[in-house]
Amino acid sequence: MTIVDTFLDGSCMPQGHCFLWREDLLFLNMIGNLTTALAYIMIPFVLVRLVIVRKDLSFNPLFLLFSTFILFCGVMHLIAVLNIWHGYYYIQDVAKIATGLISITTAIVLWRLLPVLVTMPSRRDMKNKMAELQQAQEALIESNKSLEAKVAQRTEELERIAFRDSLTNLLNRREINRILDIEISRAQRQKYPLSVLMLDLDHFKAINDTHGHQVGDRVLKSTADSLMESSRKTDFIGRIGGEEFVMLLPNTDYATALKLAERYRKNIENTPLNSIHFTCSIGVAEFEPGEQLEKLMQRVDEAMYLAKNSGRNNVK
Repeated sequence: MTIVDTFLDGSCMPQGHCFLWREDLLFLNMIGNLTTALAYIMIPFVLVRLVIVRKDLSFNPLFLLFSTFILFCGVMHLIAVLNIWHGYYYIQDVAKIATGLISITTAIVLWRLLPVLVTMPSRRDMKNKMAELQQAQEALIESNKSLEAKVAQRTEELERIAFRDSLTNLLNRREINRILDIEISRAQRQKYPLSVLMLDLDHFKAINDTHGHQVGDRVLKSTADSLMESSRKTDFIGRIGGEEFVMLLPNTDYATALKLAERYRKNIENTPLNSIHFTCSIGVAEFEPGEQLEKLMQRVDEAMYLAKNSGRNNVK
């Protein structure tokens, strides 16, 4: 008899004799072995599915050893079912030896990995770490919001410095000239009227000399507030230096501009600062087609000086 014949020899006493061929015991043994074999054999397929779905995992040696060990455990239970009627004990014992060797090899590999496995965080550690990361993320979000708010505030401050007069918060000379240049182009292109007012506070030097520069600054602020309250939403108001202010009136003809200038003059006259009464002189000019910014500003400046030379506190 050859080794293969010996290995496949099923003439040994079947396992059923041990159960006296009782149907109840045979049934329980067979069902127990089949369900256990099915459970063992299913595990490697589940592991293979996991590796396929999770792209970051791979079929490493430990994975293959563990899967083979589980698979051989299932095979032994299948052979146990077969041995109820046929005595293939050579096959069963060889399968046991193979399972044992694979199990020992797996244990050795796991032992070598034990230092790494011990240092791996537990579920509680992972939960705590996730909570810490969540808190850090929330703190980072709040920090970003705070930083964005500071950047927005700083940007607003820089824009105010670049485009606004620091004392009155009106447009500064450079910005009012830039806007006037745009409005001149638009008025010339769309054929609508554009008027400019230039306002100068009367006897402002005397106010500074008599009451001090701090009071003078308050007068300038009061004038700016009065102009803003009296102006329309479409108008632009700027301080171009000292006690001089400029108002741009888009879509406004000369006659309407005169009425608006008179309203500004009366509001300033009727808004004293404590016991200090002050007035202003206003020049009015309407843009003429083809006229340059410098020429328009020269004409409104001349109109303002005409108002001052005409006794002050009037509009020309």
